Amino acid sequence: MKESDLDALSVRLGHVFNDRALLRRAMAHRSWCAEIAGGEASNERLEFLGDAVLGWVVADLAFRRFTDLPEGKLTDLRKSVVNASALAEVALDLDIGSCLLLGRGEASAGGRLKPSILSDAFEAVLGAIYVDAGAVVAYDFVERVIGQRLLQSVKQLDRLDYKTMLQEIAVRRFDSAPVYVIAEEGPDHAKHFFASVLIAGDVYGHGQGRSKKLAEQEAAADACAELGGFGPAAV
Repeated sequence: MKESDLDALSVRLGHVFNDRALLRRAMAHRSWCAEIAGGEASNERLEFLGDAVLGWVVADLAFRRFTDLPEGKLTDLRKSVVNASALAEVALDLDIGSCLLLGRGEASAGGRLKPSILSDAFEAVLGAIYVDAGAVVAYDFVERVIGQRLLQSVKQLDRLDYKTMLQEIAVRRFDSAPVYVIAEEGPDHAKHFFASVLIAGDVYGHGQGRSKKLAEQEAAADACAELGGFGPAAV
């Protein structure tokens, strides 16, 4: 990756790093680190930190902006923007994928467009900004890139429980309940879950997330869109 690529990414992020090495590390996927001599550190520690910072900022934004929402709805709102698919979209908007350092196999397998890799890289970038410039700058960055998505999502809160919605569609149209099939990968401290949802034996949706519940919700949303409900493609 050229220094000019980091410069361009820094411009898109709206943050000039005091320590440019942090941004480079945020781009270092473990597949790349495994292939180079010396075992350079991956972005996983920064991702861990960014995940915590993101959760805090989004919770704070939701609490302060939407004072009439009860706790359950605030949780739904946070989940609507803090999940692999939503964060991957933010990463795509910022063109983070073009700067990722990937191993040859991961790069040839389309890793620059994989939601799990993109969402992790976004969180690593946030972690890097937090370390580089502190909480206030990190907060402002999240508000700038995710704030509008919160405003959009709050208008759709009645549609966010896709599992319940899919259950109603499945019973009405197929006289059958949805069945979720879960797979997982990664170590215990950083598991990632993948879900498929079947109705009457046929697969209608796929999803992924950092918990089984998030993966199932994404799969249900995908199925709702496929069946003409109110999944993301239909909103």
